[in-house]
Amino acid sequence: MAPMSPGRRRDRHVYLRSHPLLFALVSASRRMPVRRLGRTVLVNGTDAYRQALTEVALDRSAAGTTGGSARRLTGGDLLFDQEDAAHRRARRDISHVFDSAGVARTRPLWADVLQRRVAPLAAGEPVDLVDIAAELAGVATVSLLGLNADPREVAAAARAAAAAAVREELPGWRTPGQRRAARAAVDRLTGVLRGATVSPALAGMIAVAAVNTTVASIPRAVAWCADDRLWSHAADHEVLPKLVAELLRVTAPSPVLPRAVAAPGEIGGCPVRAGDRLILVARHAAYAHKMGPDPVAPVAPRISQLVFGAGTHSCPGAGFARAQLTDTLAALAPYRPVVVAARVDRRAALPSWATLRVRAVTR
Repeated sequence: MAPMSPGRRRDRHVYLRSHPLLFALVSASRRMPVRRLGRTVLVNGTDAYRQALTEVALDRSAAGTTGGSARRLTGGDLLFDQEDAAHRRARRDISHVFDSAGVARTRPLWADVLQRRVAPLAAGEPVDLVDIAAELAGVATVSLLGLNADPREVAAAARAAAAAAVREELPGWRTPGQRRAARAAVDRLTGVLRGATVSPALAGMIAVAAVNTTVASIPRAVAWCADDRLWSHAADHEVLPKLVAELLRVTAPSPVLPRAVAAPGEIGGCPVRAGDRLILVARHAAYAHKMGPDPVAPVAPRISQLVFGAGTHSCPGAGFARAQLTDTLAALAPYRPVVVAARVDRRAALPSWATLRVRAVTR
């Protein structure tokens, strides 16, 4: 077995410290494309993962899913996902938000953030990529939703609401105080999103997804780029898109998708029935656990894109994510930064850094 690269070693630390039980569960079963554990079915294989998203009826707001938590916390006011007709309507409504015009309208705003926030590197000062990513996500979300709100407040509220939804699904006893705190987090998000140009439910879904995946993926991608010395590829405009695709593949911003089966079907030869809980492991389906980022010989797009889902269940914000990471790496590449401090966020909804400080390499 090839030695673990510095980038993979650091990124693995994120999982081990932030979501150790989940990491142990999915790692123990990753050699099997599909594995049933009682009423839970773990899906790791590339073909099985794609089949689960394109051929099986899913209920993504059932108990045991993030959408189910959001529905329970808010009484249905804030939906992270829908199914069937509601799902199709939501995708139509959201398409204009994340289309090329939306990216073009918002890109100059996050470019200004990057120029201002990366500038201290030139003076030899460190910068915190987690804080930068949160501001990037907040600025983009405010623009996309037409809000008159503080981008940092929007980002903080979306992160807190997502963390509360995830904690609702963890095993263990919950006190009334914890439930009140979770509801308060969602109420806070609803409040800062008031006045959005889309429905409250859709605004909540966009804010939670856009903010949390951005804050999770950009710092982890930068750390991997720094640790494995990939900055020369980031500085090459022709190679950069391949590097971005590879870094998004190995970091898999949403590494696990919790879903529930809505009707009988089959996944990778394993029969499933209504009510079965699915754990769709995107990072395994996209080979993130065994193939590091290689911009010279990247994994085929049909595989790397699985971190954004498949078919009608693909993420409409994939283009946005690629554009933000592209611009971030391009802004950092001249400094070839190294990581000088990192701390895992144990409360985040997704495997994330709480702090990732980088400093330019002096020549």
